[in-house]
Amino acid sequence: MTTISRRKMLAATAATGILTTAAAAQPQQNNPIPQPQRPGRGGSDLGPRNLARDQQNPDILVPPSTDRGSLPNLRFSFSDAHMRLETGGWTRQVTRRELGAATALAGVNMRLSAGGVRELHWHKASEWAYMLQGTARITAVDPDGRYFVDDVGVGDLWFFPSGTPHSIQGLGPDGCEFLLVFDDGDFDEDNTFMINDWFKHTPNEVLGKNFGVSPSLFGHIPDESERYIFSAPLPGPLNSENIRGANPVETSYTWRLMAQEPIRTKGGTVRINDSRLFPINTTTAAALVEVNPGSMRELHWHPNGDEWLYVIEGEARMGVFAGQGQARTYDLRAGDVGYVPVAMGHYLENTGSGPFRFLETFKSRYFVDFSLDTWMASTPPELVDAHLKLPKDVMDSLRKSKALVVPN
Repeated sequence: MTTISRRKMLAATAATGILTTAAAAQPQQNNPIPQPQRPGRGGSDLGPRNLARDQQNPDILVPPSTDRGSLPNLRFSFSDAHMRLETGGWTRQVTRRELGAATALAGVNMRLSAGGVRELHWHKASEWAYMLQGTARITAVDPDGRYFVDDVGVGDLWFFPSGTPHSIQGLGPDGCEFLLVFDDGDFDEDNTFMINDWFKHTPNEVLGKNFGVSPSLFGHIPDESERYIFSAPLPGPLNSENIRGANPVETSYTWRLMAQEPIRTKGGTVRINDSRLFPINTTTAAALVEVNPGSMRELHWHPNGDEWLYVIEGEARMGVFAGQGQARTYDLRAGDVGYVPVAMGHYLENTGSGPFRFLETFKSRYFVDFSLDTWMASTPPELVDAHLKLPKDVMDSLRKSKALVVPN
């Protein structure tokens, strides 16, 4: 190749690269490239950049002009969490390690194949669960040796108090997926007490003495690394699981949340569940909220605990007011976790074209919230006017009963 032809080729390649770069930088009609700017503020991002992330987080890239201060990150996606793959399914978690502000609660997303078993175990933290997909069979034993066995499906809850030994197994045809919430931000699913692990680290002669049999019978226990989430035969019908010679528990560890009549508003629905309805659940209050397109979970705050929320479906923006002139806005979508520290004001607005469904969970026996609208409506109007100087139309529209979800 001559020097002249080589120069021509390099020039052509460079020109093509410039055109390609320029074309990539141009907004697409159906998918415009967002830029960190608003009239009189900011400027274009020349790159490098993670365009997919910017498109998913428009309120991070271009914060509302009302955002101020340096609040910590209050959002983390399960898609960014480490995935632990086992023979019977997978698991991943969002704890304070992943989301630094989440000091009170942590969450685990788990998938069990048909027959997949989460090994018999217990832990220091209490366990609250919501079934996302499929069906599962759960077992537990209370301190008096009474047993519990039940099958759970989409929308069902279960709760195991601290120290309660239990198991979970995916049923046919395709197992299950669920969300677990623990009342400890530093919870780690790797630091649980598992039956196989205990057997492997107890002398055989001690096991023999404990169970009243020969120590030689304990020489073939599977290694603990082969358990945790492993495959096992599918169980029989639920009615075949009665334990001979044992008594069932008196209080259920499960709750059918979708059978619970919701609070209905023009903007959506809310199903609130706490110890008043589900007596065994003494540490984790929750609400399943569905927000219609364009509607929003009203401006409110919770006085009795941090909110750990999980998005089941849809997209929304979450605005958080921290006082002292601080406010931030975060974008959420399915599989994301949001966190609102105790007493901070906030809202969640559906920004998608379909329903926005999410779970609010709290480290508390009871679900409690205060509505900004209702507070103002139940305060002498002259006092409110002295503070805000609002038009009469705004004052006349205030609601004396909470809407929870307000329409577009």
